[in-house]
Amino acid sequence: MPGRRAPFPGASSQLYTMAQAEKKGGLLWKSSASKKPLKEKVVLMYDEIFMTEDPSKCSPRFWEELFLMKVNLEYLESKLESLDGEELTKIKDNINCLFQHCIQALGEEHPIRVVNALQTLCALIRGVHQKNKSTSGFDIINMLMGFDKAELCMKNLMESLDSLLCAEGSESLKSLCLKLLLCLVTVTDNISQNTILEYVMINSIFEAILQILSNPPSRREHGYDAVVLLALLVNYRKYESVNPYIVKLSIVDDEATLNGMGLVIAQALSEYNRQYKDKEEEHQSGFFSALTNMVGSMFIADADEKISVQTNEAILLALYEAVHLNRNFITVLAQSHPEMGLVTVPISPIPTTPVTPLGTTPPSSDVISSAELPLDADVQTSNLLITFLKYSSIVMQDTKDEHRLHSGKLCLIILTCIAEDQYANAFLHDDNVNFRVNLHRMPMRHRKKAADKNLPCRPLVCAVLDLMVEFIVTHMMKEFPMDLYVRCIQIVHKLLCYQKKCRVRLHYTWRELWSALINLLKFLMSNETVLLAKHNIFTLALMVVNLFNMFITYGDTFLPTPSSYDELYYEIIRMHQNFDNLYSMVLRLSTNAGQWKEPASKVTHALVNIRAIINHFNPKIESYAAVNHISQLSEEQVLEVVRSNYDTLTLKLQDGLDQYERYSEQHKEAAFFKELVRSISINVRRNLAFNTLSQEVLLKEFSTIS
Repeated sequence: MPGRRAPFPGASSQLYTMAQAEKKGGLLWKSSASKKPLKEKVVLMYDEIFMTEDPSKCSPRFWEELFLMKVNLEYLESKLESLDGEELTKIKDNINCLFQHCIQALGEEHPIRVVNALQTLCALIRGVHQKNKSTSGFDIINMLMGFDKAELCMKNLMESLDSLLCAEGSESLKSLCLKLLLCLVTVTDNISQNTILEYVMINSIFEAILQILSNPPSRREHGYDAVVLLALLVNYRKYESVNPYIVKLSIVDDEATLNGMGLVIAQALSEYNRQYKDKEEEHQSGFFSALTNMVGSMFIADADEKISVQTNEAILLALYEAVHLNRNFITVLAQSHPEMGLVTVPISPIPTTPVTPLGTTPPSSDVISSAELPLDADVQTSNLLITFLKYSSIVMQDTKDEHRLHSGKLCLIILTCIAEDQYANAFLHDDNVNFRVNLHRMPMRHRKKAADKNLPCRPLVCAVLDLMVEFIVTHMMKEFPMDLYVRCIQIVHKLLCYQKKCRVRLHYTWRELWSALINLLKFLMSNETVLLAKHNIFTLALMVVNLFNMFITYGDTFLPTPSSYDELYYEIIRMHQNFDNLYSMVLRLSTNAGQWKEPASKVTHALVNIRAIINHFNPKIESYAAVNHISQLSEEQVLEVVRSNYDTLTLKLQDGLDQYERYSEQHKEAAFFKELVRSISINVRRNLAFNTLSQEVLLKEFSTIS
């Protein structure tokens, strides 16, 4: 039987006509009165592949023609899913053949063939995986390419993708290459169970990803997908074997590449912040605003919960991996981005992939929203750290939602890594580099919303401390987020350790922190029974008490002025009832033989200096009031008593107050990251779109098929 001839000269017009025709489940409708449906040519060819015989036996040019046809992703995937295991096994050789011919087509000169091969590979991988969810990865490798040819197949595939990503050619091809790779990585929920990724480890595309990030036009077009792909690859079996992507990411020192990665992350977080601000403004100007003004603020919290923008854990994971693995990336956090300082109209067309919350849509350009621009001309432009702090202040407001809880936890983990880094601390505390950071604050009945214009310019560490204070104040609730509170207090402690070590006298409103910490202790005591049923509250109480011990013991080395140290004593004396109550509670539990005996006794010992201060100054304040016939002393009068009685105060030296255990992912956070990456994998897969490039767009881009 004579072979089919590939219609090269008329390929464009044929494909264009097919693209214009009305489709319905792989069927074309005739324009005649009978309306009898005809199958697309490509669907007929797919049907031949799903027969047991080799389709090229009767049609020698079958594979050449196939890749000139517009891919019908939906039909191909659904056809694979409809077959049972036995039927699939019967056509294994044809599937292997299709897979291999797809890889061969990637090396073709005709871009249409390359695009169709990429889309066909996506459909094949997804279809076979969907069908074989319960089977092992090895069976899927065998079904797609055959054990004996798998190594060579994947080597050729990865080399072709690498070449396409690094070439000067079509942006549409690069986009599809990245989507194919994302499809390959996320095809299983747990990426560490995706055995095909072993070949992606052996045949690395790390350098291709870096090239995209270091080149501004490529980064604008594909940066988002590249960053998400890298974050996922880094998490493949990261605790079980040597992952080359982890090793390579940890030693990247090219400034353009690291800055490129920072720009992509900053833009994605800025976009989230902008969307939230838009919704917030829309919400405040609506009906609820009028209702709230009318009946008071009793509905504020409920109303605010409706302001919801889907969090972006994928980009946050990328930021975490960069900060955690690469010391050089720390410098990127504080760098102003000239490209982001100007709002520009992108020259390239906006990508056709629909915007999705956790999808793989790149921002159209490296722009920064007007909300991220400085409030006046004298203030420096925003940077990645400021954008991240604003993002954190939004997602940490509501931890009842699981995604926000995960996002909030990851934000605190990133801040923990930053707080431990010497260089990061140096620029956080640099008094010569000041910023005005407008954090989002949760609406609360007992406080007014701060005016943005009144924000002072301060070192960035002040914004970090503000964020921690804000979290402490706003999350004392029945569903108490103990883990987040512990992380929050640890971050404050690590920052204080740096200040003590380097004798940094930070001009900060320390009273706000002290007040928040005392109120936290009060909350723990008031809800002792409920909280003890779920948490060891003494761990947190001990950390809070030791923060006060840090101020008492070393405050003279890092508090800004002697009067700040006096104010610390004033706050302790003023709020002495809370410390007295805490002592009574821990003493009661430490003298019983229950499960809380040991943790409670640690708090008892930690309170020794706070109790010494209270017991030393209270009688002197009472005596001063009696002698001077004053019923209620002013703050200045109390401070006068404090200043004149320091000499007779005896405190115990407490060891280890300025020591802390460094962050370790593998030992303590492995379960969290495993679940987080699983969630990201599912979301990325759900939002991937391979058929967004219409045939008209492709034909326009590849107008000549030689």
